[in-house]
Amino acid sequence: MSTFFDRMGTTPPVVKNLLIINGLMFLGLFGFESAFGIDLNRVLGLFYFKSPYFEPYQIVTHMFMHGSITHIFFNMFALWMFGRVLEQVWGSKRFLIYYFATGLGAASLHMLVNHITLAPALKQVIEAYGIENFDETTINQLLNTGTLIAQKVGIGLYVPTVGASGAVFGLLLAFGMLFPNTRLMLLFPPIPIKAKYFVMGYGAIELYLGLTQPGSNVAHFAHLGGMLFGFLLIKYWKTNSSNFY
Repeated sequence: MSTFFDRMGTTPPVVKNLLIINGLMFLGLFGFESAFGIDLNRVLGLFYFKSPYFEPYQIVTHMFMHGSITHIFFNMFALWMFGRVLEQVWGSKRFLIYYFATGLGAASLHMLVNHITLAPALKQVIEAYGIENFDETTINQLLNTGTLIAQKVGIGLYVPTVGASGAVFGLLLAFGMLFPNTRLMLLFPPIPIKAKYFVMGYGAIELYLGLTQPGSNVAHFAHLGGMLFGFLLIKYWKTNSSNFY
C-alpha cells in the first residue's frame, strides 16, 4: 500500500485532481441512483443535440462520467500513465489546456459524425410518423416499434455518450509524438512496441471500427477526434513557441 501512495505522491496536481474528480463522480453515480433514483449519466452524459435530454453543459460534464468499473479503470489508468509524464514535461497549465481541448474536440467530432449518420434517419421517421417534436413519450414509442430505422432514431436520441476517452486518446497521441521511440509493453500479446507505432496502429483500428461499426456502443470517432485535435494543437504550439502556456 505504501508503494501505491508513494507513487500517487509523485503524480502532478492536474492529473491527480482529474483522477479524484472522475473517481468521485463515479461514486456519485451509485450514490444518486440509490438515494434519489437519479441516473447521473442521463443528466451529465452527452446527448445528441436534437434530443430533448440535451443540455449545453453536457459537452463538458460527459468527460467526467463513466458507464462501468472497467470503463473508468482503463481511462484513469491511461490518464495516470501518460498524463503524469506529459504534465511534468509541459507544466500544469499547458497540460490542462491540452486535456480539455482534446476532450471538447473529441465531443465535437463525435457530435458531427453522429449528426451525419442520424439526420437522414431522423428525417425519414419525421415524415413517416408525422412527428413535429421529440419528447420522452415519442422516443419510447420509437424504441418499442418493430421498425429498425425508428429504433435507430430512438436509441440515438435516448442513449448518452460518457467517458474521458476522447481526452485520453489525445494524451496517447501526445505521448507518441513527444516520445516516439519509447517502448511500451502490450498486454495482448505481451510484446514491446515503440510508442509511435502503437499510436498509429491504435488510430488505424479506431478509424476502421468507426467506419465499419457506426452503430456500436463505442464512440470511435470521439477517440479519433481527441487524437486529431491533439495533433493540431501540438503542431500549433510548435509553430507558435512564443505562446508557451
